[in-house]
Amino acid sequence: MTTKSSAAAARATVHGYPRQGPARELKKAIEGYWKGRVGADTLRSTAAGLRRANWHELADAGIGEVPTGDFSFYDHVLDATVMVGAIPERHRSAVEADALDGYFAMARGTQDVAPLEMTKWFDTNYHYLVPELGPGTVFTADSTKQVAELKEALALGLQARPVLVGPVTYLLLAKPAPGVAADFERLTLLDRLLPVYAEVLADLREAGAEWVQLDEPALVQDRTPAELNAAGRAYRDLGALTDRPKMLVASYFDRLGEALPVLAGAPVEGLALDFTERAAANLDALAAVGGLPGKRLVAGVVNGRNIWVDDLEKSLATLGTLLGLADRVDVAASCSLLHVPVDTALERDIEPQILRWLAFARQKTAEIATLARGLTQGTDTISAQLAANRADLASRTTSALTRDPAVRARTASVTAADARRAQPYAERAAAQRGNLGLPLLPTTTIGSFPQTAELRTARAGLRAGRIDAAAYEERVRAEIQEVIAFQEKAGLDVLVHGEPERNDMVQYFAEQLTGYLATQHGWVQSYGTRYVRPPILAGDISRPEPMTVRWTTYAQSLTGRPVKGMLTGPVTMLAWSFVRDDQPLADTARQVALALRDEVNDLEAAGTSVIQVDEPALRETLPLRAADHAAYLAWATESFRLTTSGVRPDTQVHTHMCYAEFGDIVRAIDDLDADVISLEAARSHMQVARELAAHGYPREAGPGVYDIHSPRVPGAGEAAALLRKGLEAIPAERLWVNPDCGLKTRGWPETRASLENLVAAARTVRGELSAS
Repeated sequence: MTTKSSAAAARATVHGYPRQGPARELKKAIEGYWKGRVGADTLRSTAAGLRRANWHELADAGIGEVPTGDFSFYDHVLDATVMVGAIPERHRSAVEADALDGYFAMARGTQDVAPLEMTKWFDTNYHYLVPELGPGTVFTADSTKQVAELKEALALGLQARPVLVGPVTYLLLAKPAPGVAADFERLTLLDRLLPVYAEVLADLREAGAEWVQLDEPALVQDRTPAELNAAGRAYRDLGALTDRPKMLVASYFDRLGEALPVLAGAPVEGLALDFTERAAANLDALAAVGGLPGKRLVAGVVNGRNIWVDDLEKSLATLGTLLGLADRVDVAASCSLLHVPVDTALERDIEPQILRWLAFARQKTAEIATLARGLTQGTDTISAQLAANRADLASRTTSALTRDPAVRARTASVTAADARRAQPYAERAAAQRGNLGLPLLPTTTIGSFPQTAELRTARAGLRAGRIDAAAYEERVRAEIQEVIAFQEKAGLDVLVHGEPERNDMVQYFAEQLTGYLATQHGWVQSYGTRYVRPPILAGDISRPEPMTVRWTTYAQSLTGRPVKGMLTGPVTMLAWSFVRDDQPLADTARQVALALRDEVNDLEAAGTSVIQVDEPALRETLPLRAADHAAYLAWATESFRLTTSGVRPDTQVHTHMCYAEFGDIVRAIDDLDADVISLEAARSHMQVARELAAHGYPREAGPGVYDIHSPRVPGAGEAAALLRKGLEAIPAERLWVNPDCGLKTRGWPETRASLENLVAAARTVRGELSAS
C-alpha cells in the first residue's frame, strides 16, 4: 500500500473538450443559422447550453479546474484573430456590420469575398484558419468572448482557466497577407502584439481569472535561435506585467527540446508539458534544466489524441518521478480532448469487452481524475480502478483480433521490388497518352459529388430498416447516373462515379477490412461544422473481398470516357483512424497497403484505366521534428508504392492531397511515383505549383482552381487566371484542371456552376495556348 504524496494535492484538469455536444447539436445549430432556419439568439443559446453541460460533466468527473475559451463556433485560431483584431481588410466591413456573420464570412467566404486559407493544425486532422498579417497590420484587443465565457463558468461556481492561443504560436502560424512579400518576417510584429495580449490578460484578471493558459505548440517544432529568443522575450515581457493572472504556458504534440529551458526560465508561474510516448523526452529534459522550482507543472500523461485506455500504473510512475521536479504537479491529458469523440457509452455495436479497451473524452477525464486522486491520496485509494485497468490492458494484448498469422506472413514476405513500378515514368506516360487520348489541360474532379437529401434519406432508411438493400442500391445507381450524365454534359474529360455509396473516405473502407472497428457516435471535428467518425484500427488488416469494383465498373458502363477508380491510401487510412499503438506504424501501414494493392489490381482487371489513391494525410502525419522526418517518409512513401506498383504501364495512377503545407514534402511527393497528383491550390494562389517547379517535379499535376470549402462559385475568369498562374510553373502538357478537393460537402447548384466554369476556363486557356 502506498502513502499519500507530501506535495500539494494534485488537481485534475484538461486543456479543452469536444465542442459539438453528444449529438452534434452545435453543428445542427450553426448550419441551421447559415440556412436561415435558426436565429442568432437561438444559436448563441445552444452554444451556451453546450458549454454549461461540458463544464458540469467535467466537474462531476472530478476535474478541479475547467477550461474556458476553448469552445468555438468554427475555429479557435480564428477566435484568436478576432481577439487581437487582425481582421483582413476585405472582411472588415462585414465584421463591423455584423460580428457573427463577419466571423463566418472569414471562415467560409462569400460570393464576392474569399475566406481565410485553411490548413492542418500541426500533425492532426483538425484544420485551422490561417491568420493573414503584414507590415501594416494593426492589432486591437477584443476580449469579449474570452471574458464572457470565463464569467459563465465562474457563475456556475467552478474553478476556471481561460485558454488562449499564445502570441508566438499565433504569429508563427500566420502567413503574409495578399500583396505582402512571401518572405515577410511575422515575428517583427511581436512588439505590436504583446500589448494586446497584456490588455486581454488584464481583462481576464478583472473578470476573476486566477490562471490563464497560453498555448504555444509551435515551440515543439524545430525553431531558429531568433524564434526562441522571441519566445523568451514574449514571456519575459508578459511575465513582468503586474495586472495579470498567473500564466500557464502549454505545449503539446511533441517534445519541447531547445524551447524547454527558454520557457522554464521565463517569469511565468507554470508550464503544461506532454509526457506521452511521442514526447517522453520531456521528462529527462525537464530534469536536466533543474525542474520547475516554485512553479506549477501540468503533466499531460493521458494521451489526448488516441482512444486507447491509459496504462494507469505507467502514468502514475511518470507522475511520481515528476513530483520532485516542480512545486506542484497537476494531472491532465497531453492536449485538448477536441481530437477524440465524446463518450464510449453511446456505442451500442461494439462488443462490451472490446469497448473496455477504449477511452473517449468522458472516459479520459475519469482517468485523469483517478490519477490525480492516486497521486495525492495513494494508490490504495484507487486499487479497484488499477485492477480493472490491468485486466483491460491484458484483454487487448491477448485478443485474437489483434493478430492474424496469415497477414503477418504476407507482410514479412514483401520485397523492395514489390514497391516499385516496373517501368520508368517516361515510358508509362507515353503508354497512358496512347491509351487515354486526353486533350491538353485535361479536366477532372477529385472524387466525391454532393450527397443529396434523397441519398441521405435512403441511407438512414436502410439503417433503420425502413427500406431494404435493393431499394438503397437503386438509389445509389440513380445518383451515379446523374453524376455521370452531368459530367458528360459539362465536358469533363476524366469522370468519377461520385461516391454516393460512401459515408466517409476512410470509414467506408474500414468497414470492409478486417481489423477495423466502426463507431456509431465517434464524431470528431475536422473543421467548422465538418465532423468525421474515425474508425478504430485495432488488429491486423486484410481485405476479404473487392470493395469498389462493382460501382466503378457500373459507372464505366454508362460512358465512353474514362472513369477513375477511387481509393484512400494507406497513410491516410492510418492518419484518419485511431490507430493501434501496440506495434510500429510502419508495420500497420504495410498491412493496409497490401489490402489496397489487391483492390487496385482488381480494378485494373475489371477495365479501370485510371486509379486514384488519395493521400491527403501524407503531410499532416509528418513528424513535427525534422530529425524524425526521414524514417517516417521512408515507410509512408513505400506503403503508397506498395499499393500502386502492381499495375500495367498504361494504367494511370493518380493521387490527391489537400490543405497542408506541401513545400516540406515535395521530395516525398516525387518519391510516391504517381503519374498524376492533384493538390489544393486555390486559396494559396498556386503556391504549390511553384513549389513543385522549384523541386523539378517531373510528372503531371493538377493544382486546384476551385476552393470547395467555401460556398462561393468561382467565375470562369477567376479559374482561368489561376490556370495561367499554374502554367507559369508547370508545362501545359503536364498540367491538369480540377477542384481543390472532393465535392461531398457542397450543394448541387454551386457544384454545377463551379464545374461548368472550370471546364470553360480550361477551354479558354487551351485556346490561348493553341493561338500562341
